[in-house]
Amino acid sequence: MTADESNRKPLRAGRYISLALVCALLASPASALATSAPYAAGVVVVGLAAHSPASVRNATLAAVGMRSADTDAAGVAEVKLRRGVSVQSALRRLRGRAGVRWAVPDYIAHMAVDGAPLATGGFPPGVLPGDDQLAPTPFLPNDPGASGVPGGWEALQWNFDGQWGVQAPQAWANLIADGHPGGYGAGIVVAVLDTGIAYADHGRYVRSPDFNASQFVAGYDFISHTAYPEDRNGHGTQVAGTIAEATNNAIGVTGLAYGIRIMPVRVLNSQGNGRASTIAKGIMFAVRHHAQIINLSLEFDAGTVTAADIPQLIEAIDYAHAHNVLVVAAAGNESVPQISYPARAPGVLAIGATTIDGCLAYYSNYGPGLALVAPGGGGDATIADDPQCQPNGSVSAADDIYQETFANISNPNPRVFGLPSGYYGTSMAAPHVSAIAALVLASGVLGPHPTIEQLVARLEQTATPLGAGGHDDPQYFGAGLVNAAAATAPSGSTGGTGTTGSSGTSGTSGTSGPTG
Repeated sequence: MTADESNRKPLRAGRYISLALVCALLASPASALATSAPYAAGVVVVGLAAHSPASVRNATLAAVGMRSADTDAAGVAEVKLRRGVSVQSALRRLRGRAGVRWAVPDYIAHMAVDGAPLATGGFPPGVLPGDDQLAPTPFLPNDPGASGVPGGWEALQWNFDGQWGVQAPQAWANLIADGHPGGYGAGIVVAVLDTGIAYADHGRYVRSPDFNASQFVAGYDFISHTAYPEDRNGHGTQVAGTIAEATNNAIGVTGLAYGIRIMPVRVLNSQGNGRASTIAKGIMFAVRHHAQIINLSLEFDAGTVTAADIPQLIEAIDYAHAHNVLVVAAAGNESVPQISYPARAPGVLAIGATTIDGCLAYYSNYGPGLALVAPGGGGDATIADDPQCQPNGSVSAADDIYQETFANISNPNPRVFGLPSGYYGTSMAAPHVSAIAALVLASGVLGPHPTIEQLVARLEQTATPLGAGGHDDPQYFGAGLVNAAAATAPSGSTGGTGTTGSSGTSGTSGTSGPTG
């Protein structure tokens, strides 16, 4: 969803379904981490000023994601990080803080042998116990973001690599180690049912400069009834960018599953509206053309459309589920304790939105049936006793979700691209989960042909708990914040558990979310 330029609050539309639109960090210097040296995951080593009292030291470490710390008499602390906090984000937050002399990864040495067999402690080669596994070095692409400097993407994409991001660099490294960088070569297709995508040069339309032709499979335009699902709005291109924008190509920003392929299916018009029957046709098309995952960054407003009102769409979702195709959908943007359709339908993974602070976003729907949350941007909700939530704090464009799309949100030109602010909403949250699900499939961590149930369980069991005291609150966060690194890790670290997919009862819910 895009922001409402007047007050960034939702607007109401008619009975059509619309886009879920309501809808910085500086990159570390290249010398900050030894480029190819392995280091321990989940740990940083910090030199603290000797004169600092223990209370100040603990407050400093807690602010950057400490789970526990062992500090010696000289003020050197071995800090174990909370699950979901990357080494790189912790180091960026530590360096330059008062009372911190230095902060480094815990680099790993190896035996200085040449040609001699290495001891494995009684375990067969490559089969080490979980606590002895070495995670591959996180992959940091060269995409410049808006800065023009290699690696500048990190300053914009807090949602990928910030403290409350999805830990993309470690996930990318996991997939590179698996031989499928970004999911490449694994045959994974994600269908994006939206306003279309700037996927090709065709007539007055051009492909986004941060997509490649090889990233797409044939789709369809169910609005204009042609084989060319070109974007007239920009929303679909932005959503597709989160999933698979070209990465490490020195252009724009990054995409989570940059090696998989996208199926563009246009089911929403240039204003972001589309009929339930059109969306149902799009789902059927995607399933019949072998998509494994379907992303629905769209909604009917919670409380106005029930399952009984959209039987054709419910049957299409059932068809997808019967064919082992995962459907991921935006939970909706009405700030109510009720999930919108189609996310509320049985068999759909309903995704709420979180902020740069690790709080539920103010606009995000929540409640029974919420499966997971993912970064959606915008301001914090008011949640009692949750220290991450600062509803009265300042909100800026730095809190939004950035991908390459049409440069002007209010007057989109399909030939002019940029990294516009103003995109935040559950529309932006859903594609994070679709992309991470694609990476899990590509990684092979669940075997060659996992079921939807196995895939959903993996995403939920590896999620980062959010809520007061670090204990997940399923009402607001489902099973937690989706964690790409943990979900694709060979050993499969586990996280808090919550609901498994949405199966809400019928409500009376209807039109779509805000446009900005």
